[in-house]
Amino acid sequence: MSTATDAAANEARDEAAIVAEAEKAGERLQQVRAEVAKVIFGQDEVVEQALVAILAGGHALLVGVPGLAKTLLATTLGTVLGLDEKRIQFTPDLMPADILGSEVLEEDEQGRRHFRFIPGPVFCQLLMADEINRASPRTQSALLQAMQERFVTIAGQRHDLPRPFHVLATQNPLEQEGTYPLPEAQLDRFLLEIVVDYPDRESEQAMLAATTGAGGQQAQPVLDAEALMQMQQLVRHMPVGEMVAEAILEVVRAARPGQPEADEMINQAVAWGPGPRAGQALMLGARARALLHGRLAPSLDDVRALLAPVLRHRMAIGFAARADGITLNDVLAHLSGRLK
Repeated sequence: MSTATDAAANEARDEAAIVAEAEKAGERLQQVRAEVAKVIFGQDEVVEQALVAILAGGHALLVGVPGLAKTLLATTLGTVLGLDEKRIQFTPDLMPADILGSEVLEEDEQGRRHFRFIPGPVFCQLLMADEINRASPRTQSALLQAMQERFVTIAGQRHDLPRPFHVLATQNPLEQEGTYPLPEAQLDRFLLEIVVDYPDRESEQAMLAATTGAGGQQAQPVLDAEALMQMQQLVRHMPVGEMVAEAILEVVRAARPGQPEADEMINQAVAWGPGPRAGQALMLGARARALLHGRLAPSLDDVRALLAPVLRHRMAIGFAARADGITLNDVLAHLSGRLK
């Protein structure tokens, strides 16, 4: 009897601790957003989704035309979150060793030779992979193990990456000459695909005034790596209601042609659908978005807001559907309508 009472008391204390920690984290995350807003204008949804990806412990693919502050966003997040940030400009002649590092042969004073590992730029906490689709598939694949396993293998030796480790990669959706589309296996490593669009008129006007003068606002650090990792652990401890969990499972399975949950439109329009990693991304992302908004548990609104960024790069439209004018956005809107 006393054991059951003690267990209930411990559970109550744990819940109280989670609530207090979540409230404190919510306040600090509002400070993070305020600091980012000093530099990034008119991209509130993009900033939110990037923060969701990082809070959920994942990576994000930023898709947008040049000049929309994608690189600046990554740099600013590195500053505000207190992370060691590095940038790689992907080009067709970039080699895997340029990302991961390599071993060099050295000779000591006694004439003995040995190999020494020189770490590449991937050994950081926030990696900006600029125009990732401009590198060859061989070079792109150099990031696969790093993004999934958080370590790399060089000459048979394991080298752990710093914690936390996140990749923010960019793509230009218009200019495709000289590019190599990312394979599905690598796309699936990205928690979210974030579409970066043009800012509205008011935001662009504010940006012009703020960025063309003699001075300019500078973002200041709010968190550090340790505080961020504590928030990431908090995200994984946040409760998810049965209704929300069922909705995530239902909508992910409904996006796969041939599944019992799929309807006629999905079966006819979708060539291939999302795997189980999509459900994991939706679950973690919904928790992270709830924390970002100061709530203690995710709702269906969080799932709706993240449905497109989670599924957009994890499914494809068939040729016949494209010929009929059906787009991926149509399919995503159709799936979003099932979240009731």
